[in-house]
Amino acid sequence: MNSKSTVTLNSGNKMPIIGIGTWDLTRQTARTVAEALQLGFRMVDTSGDYGTQPGAGSGIRVSGIPRDQVYLVTKVEEDEDAYSSTRRSLEELKMTYADLMLIHRPPKKGYGKDLWKGLIRAREEGFVKDIGVSNYSIEQIESLIESTGEIPAVNQIEWSPFGHSTEILEYCRDNGIVVQAYSPLTHGQRLKDPNLKAIADHYGKTPSQILLRWNIELGVVPIVKASNPEHLAENVDIFDFELDNEDVELLMKFNEGYSALGGGSSHPAYSM
Repeated sequence: MNSKSTVTLNSGNKMPIIGIGTWDLTRQTARTVAEALQLGFRMVDTSGDYGTQPGAGSGIRVSGIPRDQVYLVTKVEEDEDAYSSTRRSLEELKMTYADLMLIHRPPKKGYGKDLWKGLIRAREEGFVKDIGVSNYSIEQIESLIESTGEIPAVNQIEWSPFGHSTEILEYCRDNGIVVQAYSPLTHGQRLKDPNLKAIADHYGKTPSQILLRWNIELGVVPIVKASNPEHLAENVDIFDFELDNEDVELLMKFNEGYSALGGGSSHPAYSM
């Protein structure tokens, strides 16, 4: 297993098991994406909402990694026309297709049936290979499936040992939906936790590496953001060890409904 290893989506397409995020990178996006790809990352996550799509596309092009070896994830917003937004995002990225397009978050009313239909159309016309959701609860996913018969390939949610929903993970596993984790390092806010540090010391790894490896062990795909080259290299250096089952379970018990975004247990990732 390495950073180029993949998980198989319910479409049969394959997705890398770790990705680089671009939220809040702004002017550093192109450089960071290129460096991450050169270090071994093979998935890039962006969004028009982040303002990083032009830089992400540029970083992919200058990295020297062929486009068909880079898995590109981007998103449509809840108040947009999903089909038009997909086309506009590809223009910003200067790409002919995205590998995965997500509904960034559920609309305030309803569950996004029209958004979902727009993404289905974009996929049917070849502008995106797979479609999924982000920040969706079990109930909202079920409503999408019931209205269209289309199961999301991915649900991207905030996820760390300190804040996660085992119910959502089990539901997604049962329905062939891959969970992607954003903020898997808690924006650095819980890296000094003494219990986490004790586990890291046991394995001779950093707290960040333990958090990312925990995701991998669970079959959750982490999307991790870093702009420092040393941190990028650290975050991809998680494939020379495995966590014992006991430590995976111990990390599960860290759960306190914590959200690095301040949402806590009210965050969509924890709603049923």
